[in-house]
Amino acid sequence: MIKTILVDDDEKNITILRTLLQQLPSNIEVAGEAGNAEDAFKMIPQLNPNLVFLDIEMPYGNAFDLLDKLMPVNFEIIFITAFDEYSLKAFRYCALDYLLKPVDIDDLEAAVQKAEKKIELKNINAQLSNLLFNLNKPALSATRIAMPIKEGFDFIGINEIVSCESKNDCTIVHTQSGKKYTCDRTIKEYEGLLPENSFFRIHHSYIVNVNFIRKFFKEGRGGYVELSDGTTVPVAYRRKDIFLSKFGYG
Repeated sequence: MIKTILVDDDEKNITILRTLLQQLPSNIEVAGEAGNAEDAFKMIPQLNPNLVFLDIEMPYGNAFDLLDKLMPVNFEIIFITAFDEYSLKAFRYCALDYLLKPVDIDDLEAAVQKAEKKIELKNINAQLSNLLFNLNKPALSATRIAMPIKEGFDFIGINEIVSCESKNDCTIVHTQSGKKYTCDRTIKEYEGLLPENSFFRIHHSYIVNVNFIRKFFKEGRGGYVELSDGTTVPVAYRRKDIFLSKFGYG
């Protein structure tokens, strides 16, 4: 999903652009609309968009005044303008895109696809940065991990993870705050990624952070544990002795 903000002082232009975006195959969410640079300046940091469609001439400052106040920007920009193409060649050299009014749907689709690729590359680079951050640290001091969200990634502390639950071909990561992340990594991948001193594969479908275990119940063959968030997780029979040995029993 590409979270998008439309900025134009003409409400009719915003309506047209919103309608055209709805016709594109790209997965776009119009999260906000602003009619001037002042409102856009307040809205953009609040909504943290991936993409902004930006009219150049507006009340309370033009697009460049707005961008100057927002610098550094972390979103892609597509300018909307009535200027002729020749006066805007410089935008191409700055890796920015623009659309001439009235907006043509084919030009719009091409510009969105270009922005989509940049956003995807930015997300991949964020993942790689996180990976390199951890690889360049000793194993016990790798403290962050990337969790996918609609807008990109959350970087959370490994010690915030309470448990990992296998669900179909995905893994649901449960955190101390109560927030859950659905990730396309397998639980086996997380078993290799998370530090052994804190995390234990207690069951074929579960990894738990041993620091968040409250109680162990002997009921059933393998028993089960209660975690700090109140959830209960089964202990596989064949893993029971290894699990209890971590706490001096077995």
